Amino acid sequence: MVPGMLDVKGTKILAKSLFKELRGNGYSTNQILSLSTELIDLVTQDLKGDHEGEVQDAPPPAVLDDKAKEGWRAAL
Repeated sequence: MVPGMLDVKGTKILAKSLFKELRGNGYSTNQILSLSTELIDLVTQDLKGDHEGEVQDAPPPAVLDDKAKEGWRAAL
């Protein structure tokens, strides 16, 4: 496993290299921003897909019977 500090440093280096490469090949700042937005959208969709599986796998919420409800009310 890579320590978090190296991961952040590597990510910054990769981003800077990619930015320089795109600018060097004639991409405008707006085009790079648009690409970045699309990448964020893809990651967001991927994360939502991961969380959907977690929600489906989660146990159903506990149902409190009347006695348990009274205990909670008393505690409040």
